[in-house]
Amino acid sequence: MAWSQTYISPSAAIVRAEGPGGEATAMLHNMRVYGTCTLALMAAVVFVGVKYVNKLALVFLACVVLSILAIYAGVVKTAFDPPDIPICLLGNRTLSRRSFDVCAKVHAANNGSTTTALWDLFCNGSTASISCDQYFVQNNVTEIQGIPGVVSGVLLDNLWSAYADKGAFVEKRGVPSVPVPDESRAGGLPYVLTDIMTYFTMLVGIYFPSVTGIMAGSNRSGDLKDAQKSIPTGTILAIVTTSFIYLSCIVLFGACIEGVILRDKFGEALQGNLVIGMLAWPSPWVIVIGSFFSTCGAGLQSLTGAPRLLQAIARDGIIPFLQVFGHGKANGEPTWALLLTALICETGILIASLDSVAPILSMFFLMCYMFVNLACALQTLLRTPNWRPRFKYYHWTLSFLGMSLCFALMFVCSWYYALCAMLIAGCIYKYIEYRGAEKEWGDGIRGLSLNAARYALLHVEHGPLHTKNWRPQVLVMLNLDAEQRVKHPRLLSFTSQLKAGKGLTIVGSVLEGTFLDKRADAQQAEENIRALMGTEKAKGFCQLVVSSNLRDGMSHLIQSAGLGGMKHNTVLMAWPEAWKREDGPFSWKNFVDTVRDTTAAQQALLVAKNVDLFPQNQERFSDGHIDVWWIVHDGGLLMLLPFLLRQHKVWRRCQMRIFTVAQVHDNSIQMKKDLQTFLYHLRISAEVEVVEMVENDISAFTYERTLVMEQRSQMLKQMQLSKTEQEREAQLIHDRNTISHSAMAARTQAPSTLDKVQMTWTKEKLVAEKHRHKDAGVSGFRDLFSLKPEWGNLDQSNVRRMHTAVKLNGVVLDKSQDAQLVLLNMPGPPKNRQGDENYMEFLEVLTEGLNRVLLVRGSGREVVTIYS
Repeated sequence: MAWSQTYISPSAAIVRAEGPGGEATAMLHNMRVYGTCTLALMAAVVFVGVKYVNKLALVFLACVVLSILAIYAGVVKTAFDPPDIPICLLGNRTLSRRSFDVCAKVHAANNGSTTTALWDLFCNGSTASISCDQYFVQNNVTEIQGIPGVVSGVLLDNLWSAYADKGAFVEKRGVPSVPVPDESRAGGLPYVLTDIMTYFTMLVGIYFPSVTGIMAGSNRSGDLKDAQKSIPTGTILAIVTTSFIYLSCIVLFGACIEGVILRDKFGEALQGNLVIGMLAWPSPWVIVIGSFFSTCGAGLQSLTGAPRLLQAIARDGIIPFLQVFGHGKANGEPTWALLLTALICETGILIASLDSVAPILSMFFLMCYMFVNLACALQTLLRTPNWRPRFKYYHWTLSFLGMSLCFALMFVCSWYYALCAMLIAGCIYKYIEYRGAEKEWGDGIRGLSLNAARYALLHVEHGPLHTKNWRPQVLVMLNLDAEQRVKHPRLLSFTSQLKAGKGLTIVGSVLEGTFLDKRADAQQAEENIRALMGTEKAKGFCQLVVSSNLRDGMSHLIQSAGLGGMKHNTVLMAWPEAWKREDGPFSWKNFVDTVRDTTAAQQALLVAKNVDLFPQNQERFSDGHIDVWWIVHDGGLLMLLPFLLRQHKVWRRCQMRIFTVAQVHDNSIQMKKDLQTFLYHLRISAEVEVVEMVENDISAFTYERTLVMEQRSQMLKQMQLSKTEQEREAQLIHDRNTISHSAMAARTQAPSTLDKVQMTWTKEKLVAEKHRHKDAGVSGFRDLFSLKPEWGNLDQSNVRRMHTAVKLNGVVLDKSQDAQLVLLNMPGPPKNRQGDENYMEFLEVLTEGLNRVLLVRGSGREVVTIYS
């Protein structure tokens, strides 16, 4: 500690103390002045060229070696001829020799005794009757040798720690001392006091920067002829050499020098001299010159290596805002990086306290070494193919041990500095992640993420999720124009509003042709889609398929998009506005076949009509409604979608309304109460309205899982059951759904008799079917609503006059003309492909006159539950 600060003699001081208490402040100011001048000189040398630094490095190294040899020679000399360096003690307290020469209270003169300068410092007069400091009166003044020698046995006294608080007396153990009660520490007394509180972890933080030169070779690897050989050899030799010198000096200092001198930070007891200089042989100036050149050499190396490292980081584009520091002189010297490094060094000089700066430096050095060890360990554990260390004695446990030690030392030295350093490192990492590095050099975290993703995918269930965990995992089907740009970008806006960054989103598209011919177009289209996804903040994956025709390509996407358990369960697409054009890129035949594919894959389908009128992410609806027309119960997707949309800022102020259709003879009041109860248990806030229609107006629309009055009442009454009964009923419903899915698959292979009974969109056949089943009771009534419509019995000129579509469209327009969004059940396509065009006409008439429509076709499984 005695040589941790640079001594400036009074004759060389620029700023002088104005009073007795201003010496420390004046010394710090002098350090700032001389340090700034020295830094400017070293920066100028580095700016001129690194070749001059290399030439001076040999001179500095020679001076450092001579200084170290002088220290060892002085230690050997103390074994037989220790230097005469008296230390003055009052009791067991060390006294500063700056204000007196004679270590005694009185001395003999002219056959008598007179008081000394020391007496004058503790007393107000020259006689004993005058008031004196009580501790001075009751304790004796003694003198001991500051450097008793290596054979004196002082090592045993210095083995034990002597930590103290700030402002404590530097005391010697084993010396008698008479304590004084209620002693006030008056200023101006020549005691040697500690200027900081000392403890083990703080001393580790101060000491650690002295061993941080091991990365100097790595920082200048570009200037080495064979970096792979030189860096390991030089680093290991540097560690061995410095460790031997530091440890041996610590032991030898403790064996030669008194503990009070070692704890005397500024050498007050030695009149401000360097204790190591007084120990060295043949002259103290060897240590002074050696320390100065050692400091200058380390500074030059730092000013040479740090700017080059900063310049390399700036040129690689790893941290975008540092790119200005990548520029330099024509020969490659890092001019701007050198300027920034010099300014950082100047900050440390202006602080003028090594004890304050050293812990901060230790944090960043330790963090640097910790991340180096972490990277090496991760690369080995992940078995990265390009990680091939040449050092044959390397093992990942060594890196892990080094990382653990660095992490522990950070908190051992200073937990608050450690937290601040980790916070700064985290902010830099997130900034790099946010802005994106221009060059990708690979990192261990990416490999770790891939391993974690693989592990998670292997453990995700391949079967259907529980209803509580269900959320729409969306496959967005985009159409591209001739220039491979997205036709309906607002479909991605709607996706981001629906997903809010949660769950899986796959953005897919199809290019028509062969992959060999369309490879360049496919790359361009994928870049355009990714750019649009970034603009619309749609977080997900892009998957583009090149197929011989659009129909097969879309089918392939629906079947194969996703990986393992991370597959989509919902398909989102835009309504084909030009579906009547046979030569259109996406005809109505492709659309209907896509609807069939999603049904066969048991996936939900969302069709956005008038998608170009949908809001962008920047828009905000201040009021309005999201209207849900709940005609067919298909698993609750109609209830879930508005709830998800209202989580986004665009739709947050919109209110949800639910319209359910009842027949004239239904109990509309009870149905409304039951539906309100159902929504209450689902924890969904919405207005409920029951719309009564004649049975003939809706019978042709409600087929396949249609919720007639008896079915809806049965489901809503479940809300009044006990919890045990609710769980049993929920399991029963799940089992029924599973059986129905199996039965549906079986019917596709062997159609039942019921499937053969079809009904057309004519009033006569509808009435005939009703009369045929009027005596069958409730069972026959339900069978009527389970029939598939035969869309192909009307020609195109009569489609717009379909009774059901017109009536239902009129009711929807009357209630939801001004709604911000209308959600409607989407009927399934006909089994007879000849009726596909009539099916499209029916959907067109059903949604005519509405601004924003989302047609919803559920997958048949429950997606909402009353259980949390």
